[in-house]
Amino acid sequence: MKVGLKGQVVIPKVFRKILGIGPGSRVVFELDGNRLLIRKRSVDVVKVFERIAKSGNLVKKIEPNEYVEELEDRFG
Repeated sequence: MKVGLKGQVVIPKVFRKILGIGPGSRVVFELDGNRLLIRKRSVDVVKVFERIAKSGNLVKKIEPNEYVEELEDRFG
């Protein structure tokens, strides 16, 4: 691969396909001695759920003791 003027390189299609990397995908660069490693960023599930919760009224916030009381009411 040849490095472009802005330091860009193209990830070969076969590697993109294997890793599931497409437009908008996040990747992580790591140094290992004199080697540069690139890997697909893993999904942070907690952040995804936080984003969903903050996006609207889809999630009702309840206190833990209310949840316990609700379970006791339903299941005795």
